[in-house]
Order: sequence, then C-alpha cells, then structure tokens
Amino acid sequence: MKIILNQSVENLGNAGDIAKVADGYARNYLIPKGLASEADNRNIKAFEHQKKRIMVQAEKDRKKAEELSAKLGAITCTIAHRAGEQDKLFGSVGARDIQEALLLLGFEIDKRNIVMDEPIKSLGEYQVRIKIGSGATAEIKVAVVPEG
Repeated sequence: MKIILNQSVENLGNAGDIAKVADGYARNYLIPKGLASEADNRNIKAFEHQKKRIMVQAEKDRKKAEELSAKLGAITCTIAHRAGEQDKLFGSVGARDIQEALLLLGFEIDKRNIVMDEPIKSLGEYQVRIKIGSGATAEIKVAVVPEG
C-alpha cells in the first residue's frame, strides 16, 4: 500500500515522503496513529496543499529536538545503588532506573528511547545514548554511585 507520511517515522521516511508499506502495517499502525494517510489521488492533492505547513512543523520539531539534545548533553544523571565487593552492583541499572533519575531532573523521557547495549552492573561513569526524535540523539553521562 502506498502511503503519505504525515510525520517522520524511523526506518521509513520523513514527513512528506511517499512510501510503500505492507497493508497491515499501514491499516493497523500508521494510519490509526495519524503518522500516515493512504496515497490516493484525493489525498495526494490535499497533501500538496498542506505540505508547506507540515514542513514548517517538522522544522520546529527538529529544532526542539536539538535544544533538548543540548540540554541533555550538559547533565550528569546520578544513580545511587547498593554495591558489594569490587564495585559490583547488587542487581543492575537499566533503562527504567535512568528514566526515573531523568524524571527527577525534570526530563520526561520514555524508557524505550534510552539505548543501552546491556544493563550497568558496576559503579562508575557511563555514556548512555537517548533517542529524542526527528533523527536527533543525545549522549548523557550516568554516574552510578554506592548507596548510603
């Protein structure tokens, strides 16, 4: 099925692109969420009319994502966790822990946007990547310190 993207979709395209996707993906996910509309003649003509507005909104979203990326890049997220011998943690620090620490700092980030190869299992400082949207990412510093 041919669709017109109303918003940028990761691994598919940017707002305004026409893409060919599986029928189920379009009908069950993209169209109901407002991310895309079916690319028939009527929608293509209407889209050409709205294209400028969508491009302006996409630019605003990109600038907003860059600003958030700069703010996140400047912070250090400190997480206190119980640790044993040789600085090994009891358990691990995962995306949910980082999400909660960012929330305390005033940043509302979805845990699915926190990219970690594996959970943190020892004390120290780590670089963690966060997907912000509009293709922007941020690197934050996560400091895992002993509790108490």
